[in-house]
Amino acid sequence: MRMHPLAAITLSAATLVAQTRTPIDVSRLGPQVGEPVPEFALRDQRGVTRSLQSILGERGAMLVFIRSADW
Repeated sequence: MRMHPLAAITLSAATLVAQTRTPIDVSRLGPQVGEPVPEFALRDQRGVTRSLQSILGERGAMLVFIRSADW
């Protein structure tokens, strides 16, 4: 079975990118699990500005950040 030339180029480029990526030390990316976060004001998915104080409940809060593919 012959591979299409464009497929071979795409696979080669993907292999090259995978080989040149530098590992990310996630322990250096902001607060870690259980650590306090600084006060913030950010817009949610509906455009409403939320602050840390506005989302805290009696048991605290869980923050989940998801980067969208269209950013």
